[in-house]
Amino acid sequence: MVNNKNTVWITGASSGIGKALTLEFARNNIFVIGTARRLELLNKIKKELADYGNNFEPHQLDVTDYAAIDKFHKKVLSNYRIDCLINNAGTTSFKKAIDDSIADIENILRVNLFGGIYTIKTVLPEMIERQSGTIINILSVVTQKVFTSSSAYTASKSGLLGYTKVLREEVRDKNIRIINVLPGATVTEMWPNKVVQKFGDSMMDAERIANLVFKLYSEKSNMITEEIILRPLKGDL
Repeated sequence: MVNNKNTVWITGASSGIGKALTLEFARNNIFVIGTARRLELLNKIKKELADYGNNFEPHQLDVTDYAAIDKFHKKVLSNYRIDCLINNAGTTSFKKAIDDSIADIENILRVNLFGGIYTIKTVLPEMIERQSGTIINILSVVTQKVFTSSSAYTASKSGLLGYTKVLREEVRDKNIRIINVLPGATVTEMWPNKVVQKFGDSMMDAERIANLVFKLYSEKSNMITEEIILRPLKGDL
């Protein structure tokens, strides 16, 4: 029997913006299924949310493995009404193009681009059948401005941006909202420690981004924020 309570699926939920999103949604009485590779970190979040009822369900999942996602969907997600998917899982290398190995590039593309497409393909048929749903993609300001040492990352995020722009046009008449969030420099574990130590005071907080994303999700009128660019007040690093 499917649980008809609205459920949000957040990928990359174990740290950074993903963790902040998980806490924000769960604390606002939204049931969250959080997935990530590191189950131990997800279980820590579960303990943090102990005072907010049973609003968080952690699961280990690698978004680069479509077979694993398909199995996860049949075993877990099919028991819930997935009202919203938040594609947040991401990785980068901070290397110049000449220094990125093929393995580095393939991993970045698998996580950031193919992982996003895989999860979208998982929830989309049911959203179309219900004629409702929201897909939020946490992308990056690299899709708007050139940054060196981010070629593979830019390719992956720009690819998902293009994919979801086309998808948005294809599902407008299905009452499905596609929202792309393009943050600039944000304090997360993705950045090297030396960068955070030097620029941390100027970088954005993951918690504030999560709060804004929750507001975008909560807007249920015939208005939609299709793309939103978020930058530190003092500008890009």
